[in-house]
Amino acid sequence: MDLPTLPLRARRKGEPANETRALILDAAQTLFAAHGFEATSMRMITTTAGVNLAAVNYHFGSKDELVRAVILRRLQPLNALRMQALDEAEAVAGDAPVKARTIVECFFGGSLTMAAESGQGREFMRLLGRTFTEPSAVVRDCLAVEYAPVIARYRDALSRALPTVPVEDIVWRLHFMFGAMSHAVSGLDALQAVTGVQVEGPDAMKRMVPRLMSFLLGGLRAPLPEAV
Repeated sequence: MDLPTLPLRARRKGEPANETRALILDAAQTLFAAHGFEATSMRMITTTAGVNLAAVNYHFGSKDELVRAVILRRLQPLNALRMQALDEAEAVAGDAPVKARTIVECFFGGSLTMAAESGQGREFMRLLGRTFTEPSAVVRDCLAVEYAPVIARYRDALSRALPTVPVEDIVWRLHFMFGAMSHAVSGLDALQAVTGVQVEGPDAMKRMVPRLMSFLLGGLRAPLPEAV
């Protein structure tokens, strides 16, 4: 397996510790997104970051803590943005329910902007897609803590916006929307390969975002299934 490498080194005297920490986090994110959490070894991370194992242990203590740090570095600000966006939307709406379209934009808009505006942002969204499919207790525990209050707020907002949709269906639809977003962000190259349609390019994400948002809103407003 060929990995991008830098000369192996410990932190140089006078080099800020946060620069070394950032190197490790960047390398780990790239490798976790490409190979998964379990398949990525500490040796792969140190080789890609150009640091020694002592530096990783100094900053994170263990691979589990490094996994948490990689996820939280971008997920916590993203979730804070989601909560702030919903706060502002509810303040504007006053006593009325926030419209479903606005709720979808509040929740998914920040993550899609992140994916569209930077390579690392898109890479992180691919990584988030992995968090929902890999059976890692560390990852699941981390997501449970970070997502629980956000999902509760958005579930309640959607229930007010769509009062005829049962809460169980709201939760299912949020689940489907997560999946659609993760696949759309990470699967552009596969889409192009299997369809032969040119979809990749410098502005591919920006062209995709309005289409995806329209699709998500349509799914959210879809008729209820027949009783099962």
